[in-house]
Amino acid sequence: MAGPALDDRQRLDWLRLIRSESIGPRTFRSLLNRFGGAAGALAALPDLARQAGRSIKLCTQAEAEREFEGLRRRGARLIALGEADYPLPLQAIDSAPPLIAVEGGPAVLSRPCVAIVGSRNASAAGLKLTATLARDLGEAGFTVVSGLARGIDAAAHQASLPTGTAAVLAGGLDEPYPPQNLPLLARIVEGGAVVSEMPLGWVPRGRDFPRRNRLVSGLSLGTVVVEAARKSGSLITARFANEQGRQVFAVPGSPLDPRAEGGNHLIREGAILCAEASHIVEVLAPMVRQPDLFPQAGYEAREGGADSAEPLWDELDLPGIDAAPRIAPAASRGEAVPAEGEDRTRLLSLIGLAPVALDDLVRASGVPVREVSRLVMELELDGLVQRHAGGGLTRRA
Repeated sequence: MAGPALDDRQRLDWLRLIRSESIGPRTFRSLLNRFGGAAGALAALPDLARQAGRSIKLCTQAEAEREFEGLRRRGARLIALGEADYPLPLQAIDSAPPLIAVEGGPAVLSRPCVAIVGSRNASAAGLKLTATLARDLGEAGFTVVSGLARGIDAAAHQASLPTGTAAVLAGGLDEPYPPQNLPLLARIVEGGAVVSEMPLGWVPRGRDFPRRNRLVSGLSLGTVVVEAARKSGSLITARFANEQGRQVFAVPGSPLDPRAEGGNHLIREGAILCAEASHIVEVLAPMVRQPDLFPQAGYEAREGGADSAEPLWDELDLPGIDAAPRIAPAASRGEAVPAEGEDRTRLLSLIGLAPVALDDLVRASGVPVREVSRLVMELELDGLVQRHAGGGLTRRA
């Protein structure tokens, strides 16, 4: 149930507290409960830090006011945990951000949401299926949520623009990543929403992408993994969804395609096999009818022990505060942009073991049709690609 809205003074105090050094969502909640409000917590923090044998840098009034003003100029707003516009599914996770910055229309976040995530280096078949899933889910009344990455994320956003989509950023609203998706982001703002828990001016670092992934899954009743390697950000999102009690869906693929390895692994672990939007809609229907119902996911994650993992943020060590969520170091290296290959390399990466039509390759690659035809012939002659009856192309195993 939504609580009363914060007044401007309280909102400023909340912003100062969450922007202060070593204050994460769990520390914030503990301090608020202990001191009855953010103002009392801010006053007590320097002494608490001294008792813990350290100093702490508090966010100043001027810094918080500058962020307020920067958001206002963008037409964005800060929504506090417990307020009417704060998404209920996100509020239910144990690491819910106290404040989220939202640009665009927060109304799309009040509808049932489904996350679609997957490989940045997606195949043309994967991109086509993603667009179909996103379009059909949008027409069924769902908001499609993703992380604005290249590949599957971008295809999911693009296909759900007419019905409403939400992009969750790893950095501040003014530091979207990757920059080549800026035109797509502008279109999302027009009819959907862009969400961030990070301050304006924050350039995303490696650890910020898993933080973002927990929000992608936390906003959603279910998470769909289309294509993903075994160690990828998409599987981090699926792990968070499972821990948050949300449904996890995975699209099966050829065991010979590395991009299918992550999804096939999730299915073996008990995730729900998904080949069309109706498979998702049927499972989530009870949650749509009862939006405060979050059933436990149907499988138990068995990898990634906490002993070798890195916390998602550094929290002040205070008694009675749970440890922050952790993520295995090998999976938290961020989303560095790979070097762009030539058109030939791009086309080869789009051709997987599922047949793909030439016109789908043209659309997915952005390469002119004449050049695609020439390069496909070259790949065939080199024995890397084969053409099937009906014109479908696949990579040679």
